[in-house]
Amino acid sequence: MKRTSELSGFYRLTPKERLNIVKEFAGLSDEETNLIQSVGSLKLELANRMIENVIGFMPLPLGIATNFLINGKDYLIPMAIEEPSIVAAASNAAKMARAKGGFFTSNTGPIMIGQIQAVKIKDPYGAKMRILANKNEILVKANEQDPLLISLGGGAKDLDVKVINSFMGPMVITELFVDCRDAMGANAVNTMCEAVAPIIERITKGQVFLRIISNLATKRLARARVVMDKNTIGGEEVVDGILYAYAFASADPYRCATHNKGIMNGIIAVALATGNDTRALEAGAHAYAARSGYYSPLTTWEKNEEGDLVGTIELPLAVGLIGGATAVHPIAKICLKILGVKSATELAEVMAAVGLAQNFAAIRALATEGIQRGHMKLHARNVAIMAGATEELIDKIAQKMVEERKIRIDRAKELLQELKNL
Repeated sequence: MKRTSELSGFYRLTPKERLNIVKEFAGLSDEETNLIQSVGSLKLELANRMIENVIGFMPLPLGIATNFLINGKDYLIPMAIEEPSIVAAASNAAKMARAKGGFFTSNTGPIMIGQIQAVKIKDPYGAKMRILANKNEILVKANEQDPLLISLGGGAKDLDVKVINSFMGPMVITELFVDCRDAMGANAVNTMCEAVAPIIERITKGQVFLRIISNLATKRLARARVVMDKNTIGGEEVVDGILYAYAFASADPYRCATHNKGIMNGIIAVALATGNDTRALEAGAHAYAARSGYYSPLTTWEKNEEGDLVGTIELPLAVGLIGGATAVHPIAKICLKILGVKSATELAEVMAAVGLAQNFAAIRALATEGIQRGHMKLHARNVAIMAGATEELIDKIAQKMVEERKIRIDRAKELLQELKNL
């Protein structure tokens, strides 16, 4: 049977039935499927070595976004998130995208930027030229720090130097461009920056302070494109509504912040599931959105000659398959197996596609039925649980609140009491 992520009615199945489908799709073992549904999948001893002052765990629900077709390949997308409607919205958007071939992605390679800050320099522009003249010596020293990375084809490939003015005076910033291969790269880049700092001090006759990676990874971009068939998504009026929503985000940073937040809903959920650094991704994405000096959308939406909706996204996504929690956390490793990605750049492309799908789903909902209708159906269950409902009463109370359009904790408590008195 052909392996496909197009799974009709997946949301109607029980968690065990869903896991069985994922197990077959990804070739998971019995041990892996048992682990993924185990509350204690991360052992306390391991957690105690991952961070400091450990006292326990903060679990998140792990869902699967279906229907994703990316560069002709089917993916099931693990997403760890607490917010309702995110997984459903991504799955629905991906299903609509299949009408025109799904998502198409590309990347600029896994290059990270490391910065070495030199100050107290008498001739900063002269120092810049001296650093550039000694580029080979600096790159050789940097690459001595990580022979394994070099053997895999990575390492420090180039550098640049800039002079910036600050309230503390001029600073000469040397930037190493490091190919990190399948690692996010923070440890490797930071080690290289520290190693070359003495050379920078010798050349500039200044003093080096900071030696650290930048999370604005402008040389590690992921891109995705999708064509949404106008008839599939609801017709010309829906296309125009989405374009008006995009125009609003382009013109107003207050709207744009929420527009980009919706994109990151999807990307961060995948990052959490795979053990990647969510804070670095958020920082990089929002800094990239403001790189022109004006905070702008990470996506673009247009109408093509056929009247279909065309969406694109470009943003820095510094993610890895090795190192950090990705290599340690047992569920992160299983999630990567479910995804079936073979490189960090492929993972970044998948995340870009998810972000684009999430953005489409959000602005389509806003431009048509409004965000609350679908979102609140799912949120109602959380409210019912907060009111003390259990088992089948949760869905009964949630359904009643949705019908009444009164999704409030006080109403949930009233309904719970009424049902208990029956």
